[in-house]
Amino acid sequence: MQRYHGQILVIKFGGNAMVDPSLLEAFASDIAFLRYAGVRPVVVHGGGPHISRMLDRLDIRSEFRGGYRVTTPEAMEVVRMVLGGQVARELVAAINDVAPIATASSGEDAGLFQARRKTIGNDGRPVDLGLVGEIVAVDPRVVKADIAAGRIPVVSTIASDLDAPRHALNINADRAAAALAAALGAARLVMLTDVAGLYADWPNTDSLVSDISVAELRELLPSLESGMIPKVQACIEAVEGGVEQASITDGRVPHSILLELFTHEGFGTMVHP
Repeated sequence: MQRYHGQILVIKFGGNAMVDPSLLEAFASDIAFLRYAGVRPVVVHGGGPHISRMLDRLDIRSEFRGGYRVTTPEAMEVVRMVLGGQVARELVAAINDVAPIATASSGEDAGLFQARRKTIGNDGRPVDLGLVGEIVAVDPRVVKADIAAGRIPVVSTIASDLDAPRHALNINADRAAAALAAALGAARLVMLTDVAGLYADWPNTDSLVSDISVAELRELLPSLESGMIPKVQACIEAVEGGVEQASITDGRVPHSILLELFTHEGFGTMVHP
C-alpha cells in the first residue's frame, strides 16, 4: 500500500464481470478501497456483452475480426448509446454507492481520445473494420482535472475521428486503457478479463504465465488466440510507454484487483520491461 500511495492506477473493466451483479459490487468496493487508501484509480471500461445484447435485440448482426468488433454506422449508434448511456451510468452508480466521488466521461470529451480508422489488421494486411479506430493522440487534461479534484474518473472508450469532425470511432478498450495509462504516467495498468491470465499454450491450463517481459511477450504474440491479442498489445504499449507494470487478471474472481496489487504472488500475468 505504501508503494502505490499517491500513484495513478488505470484499471480496465470488462468481460462478464460487467454483467454479474456480485462481481460488479465487488469491483466497486475495490475501487473505493483504493481511493480511500490513498491510491488514485482511473477506470476505463468497454461494454462488449452489453453491446452484443443490444445489437441482438435490434437484429443488427455482430461480426468480429482479429479480436475487434466490425462497427457499421448503424452499430456505432448502438455502441455510443450503450457505453455512455448504460454501462458508464451503471458503473458510476455502483462506485458512488460506496464512494460518492465517481464521475463519467467519454473519450470524446475535451479531445481525450483522438483516433483514425484502423485499416491494418494484426497480420499486417489491409482490413475493413468499419468505424473502428486506433488512438493517435491522448489529451488527458479532463481526467487529470478529475483526479486533482479527488474524484474517480470512469472513462468510456469512444474517440473523436480526426478525419471526420463530429464523428466518433469505436476503440478497443484494452488499447485505450494502455494509451491513457501511458499519457497519465500511471504506475500500473490492470486489465480485468474472463481468463486467469496469459497462457503460453492455450488451452493447456498448466501453461499459465505469471511473469513475462515485453521481449518474451512479443515472441509469444503470433501464437496467441485472436481475442487475447489486443490485451497483449495493450500491455506492451503501456510498458513501452512508461508504465512500470501491466497485468492481465481474472475479473471473474471477486477482489482480484486487490490480490494482484497487494500480494507478493500477484494474481494473473504481470508484464514488465
